Amino acid sequence: MALALKLEVKESIPYLRTLMRKSISMISVRINMLVQLKKGKGHISRRKLSVKLGVGSSSIQRWKKSYLEGGLEALLQHGRKGSVSKIFGSEEHKFLEELLSNPENGVQGYRELQKIISDHFGREFVYVTLVEYCKRNFETKIKVARKNHVKKNEEVMSEFKKKTLTASSKKSPKR
Repeated sequence: MALALKLEVKESIPYLRTLMRKSISMISVRINMLVQLKKGKGHISRRKLSVKLGVGSSSIQRWKKSYLEGGLEALLQHGRKGSVSKIFGSEEHKFLEELLSNPENGVQGYRELQKIISDHFGREFVYVTLVEYCKRNFETKIKVARKNHVKKNEEVMSEFKKKTLTASSKKSPKR
């Protein structure tokens, strides 16, 4: 049976706690491991740590190893790259950008947008994927009322306003 990794934590507990408050939850668990090790003077088994922190013992072993090899900086790097959507190509992106930046496009919702894209490109896109892509890249929102109707005719509106203003000015207020 292999010996446990003895780990001497160089950082102070107050510094680790402030770092833990500022970091994301995925990283704060790792820093909490260092706090627990510092309190126990490095003599806590990985199984006890895994129960205290609520993570797997293999994760504790990996984190200890990365701390030994690279220090605190290596422990704080999580290596996740994020979700980059490769579903929408540059053509689809340009088409969506032009369509969504035009205020007179007439698109009433994401279902209609989904149909327009599938008709134009001949590909089906998952609704949720389309919604999240549009939110992230074009800052769109669901169910936002338009300021003006899409088919509103500006000339007719100006005529209407002129008629109502002249009609209201002819009526004198009664006192």
